[in-house]
Amino acid sequence: MNGLQLAEAARELRAQLPVLFTSGYTESAFLNQSQIDTGVHLLSKPYRRRDLAAKLRELLAVSVH
Repeated sequence: MNGLQLAEAARELRAQLPVLFTSGYTESAFLNQSQIDTGVHLLSKPYRRRDLAAKLRELLAVSVH
């Protein structure tokens, strides 16, 4: 199972679950290559731990509302 398949399986159980992918691709290249739904977010590599933490806080705040 790859990351996209895992995200799809998780969202079958919880449709509003925010999904965060990390990739060395730019966001536009990643989105063009992947058939992904809305609610999926991308953090491009390389990133700092504080960038990851900020993105996770952002997604968790959105999913609570």
